[in-house]
Amino acid sequence: MKPPKPFDPVNFERPFVALTSLICAVLLIYLGIQGPLFQNAIVYRTHPSVNNQLIAQDAVNTFLISPLLLLAAWGLYARKRFAKYLLALTPLFLLYYAISYMVGWEWMAADYSGNSQLWFFHYLGVMVAALIILFYSLSAFKARQKPHFSKRGLMIYSVIFTIFMAMFAAMWMKEIFEVFTKGTARGYDLAPTAFWLVRCFDLGFSIPLGFISLYLLWLRPQTTFPVQMLLYGFFLSMSVVVNAMGWVMMINHDPAADPMGNIVFVILMLISFFGYFYILRGYGKKKGSPPRQ
Repeated sequence: MKPPKPFDPVNFERPFVALTSLICAVLLIYLGIQGPLFQNAIVYRTHPSVNNQLIAQDAVNTFLISPLLLLAAWGLYARKRFAKYLLALTPLFLLYYAISYMVGWEWMAADYSGNSQLWFFHYLGVMVAALIILFYSLSAFKARQKPHFSKRGLMIYSVIFTIFMAMFAAMWMKEIFEVFTKGTARGYDLAPTAFWLVRCFDLGFSIPLGFISLYLLWLRPQTTFPVQMLLYGFFLSMSVVVNAMGWVMMINHDPAADPMGNIVFVILMLISFFGYFYILRGYGKKKGSPPRQ
């Protein structure tokens, strides 16, 4: 009788994460169909004008993030190299999304009614899937990888990135100080919980992640490629949805629309895309070097 084969975590993790990605994609598509983009069966406890942002979020989830997850799931089953790059675009964005949609509504406002709590376990499923994908993505890339950044190029990129991140932070800080001094700000009276949630996440999560990314590129470049893939995956996904929200608000004449903010967000999105390909190129094989083993 042959002894049982030893347990191989790699052979278990790959199909398990592929299945997780598939389930997460189905959840996002289902939530997108049930939300204000299509069926409007999910009603959120917030001002109706916020639906402009929800429509944009559902559209990005349904037509961008879900296909990425489906393609990544197939890629994992087929042992394709590109699968890990697609997966890394999603987990931090999905964590942001799931937490926001579980807790970010005006639950105590008597003027608003909704039923989004009935979909709590769907959002929770997305959150758990995001955590699984997050830790798998960290292990899927080489722990040590030699970068080939020129100091001049990295300095130029860092300065531009810092300027526009600072502008982004200044926009939100200005509105927070308006609330401190005037008791209100753009969109605050309509959805104060959403106001604080977005500023909290961006000032305490999105922007710090940007500066952490720069810090790691300068001081720990050889050991942080997996982290860079996750961080830039978040910047790319989040910049797309934020721009989608801004333009849907503009088109539908939302009172909280901010044309100047839209310009800043478009520039940040372009910087995010440039930064992503800059990172990939910087960690790629240097011309003239021997092939990697």
